[in-house]
Formats: sequence, structure tokens, C-alpha cells
Amino acid sequence: MTWSFEVTPVDHPDAARLLREYLDEIASRFYGRQITDDELDAALEEHHSRNLTPPTGAFLLAWRDGVLAGCAGLRVAAPDITELTRVFLRKSERGKGGAALLVAAAEDVARGLGATLIRLDTRDDLVEARALYTRLGYETVEPFNDEPYAHHYFAKSLAAALPDRV
Repeated sequence: MTWSFEVTPVDHPDAARLLREYLDEIASRFYGRQITDDELDAALEEHHSRNLTPPTGAFLLAWRDGVLAGCAGLRVAAPDITELTRVFLRKSERGKGGAALLVAAAEDVARGLGATLIRLDTRDDLVEARALYTRLGYETVEPFNDEPYAHHYFAKSLAAALPDRV
């Protein structure tokens, strides 16, 4: 199994497709029902990803064995702080080790954007995400925004030496 990651313009068709899948899943999960196409279109506009492009951020696509598998976004919050957002793997790609690799790739891109700290927020119901971030060394921090859907806040120093990767 070979994973690869590529910084991609957020308006690229593959990026747009994954962002739509991401918002569809998390909104449907939040509401406990499948959201409608109109609701999804409204959510995509309200929670747009246009700032996930240089110099204000970046957007990564994940590929497993050449198949589009997931995405992650980065938003520059301050010259040395980047926020991780839009971390998503398609259901068919979960459980194959890609989530940790995707987050590590996003951390590398964040370093390239000048970050020494990466942070994120997440919801109560996204228990798998919270477990992943904890396993990857993210620590619980005080809230740093007033997002209505944010219930948990995490951060990780990127200033430490890079671990060896095989």
C-alpha cells in the first residue's frame, strides 16, 4: 500500500469533490440524518475553503495506490501558528494507516508555511478524530476561537526535531 500526498489548489475538481464529501459526512453526522443537496450547497458556501491556498494556507490531497483517498487543509492563523482543518478520508480508505500519514504530511506542509505550532478544533461526536490526534501527540489546550461547532481544542509543537519516517 503506497500513500502519497500533494498540495493541490482548493478549486481543483478532485479537491472540490472531497470537500463536498467531507461536509456531507460531517453535517449529516451532526444532524443525525442525510442532509439535502441544498443544505450541502449552503454549508459549502458558509464554510468555504477559499483561504486554504498560499499564502494563507494549503490544501492536500491524499492518494492510496493512485486512488483519491482523502484531504487535509491548513490555515495560517499567525506567522508561527497553522490550523489543521478538513481532515478527511473516504470510508473505503479508513483503517489502512492513511490518517496518521495524512496528518504527518499536513504537519510537514505547516512547517513549510513557517509554523512552529499546529492546532485544531473538533466536535464532541468526532470521537475517532479526537483519538487520532491524541495518539499523534496533540495535547488538549484552551479554546482559541468561538466556533459554534468546536468542543475540543488541540495543539502540537512542530519545533521539535522531525521523527524518522520509513
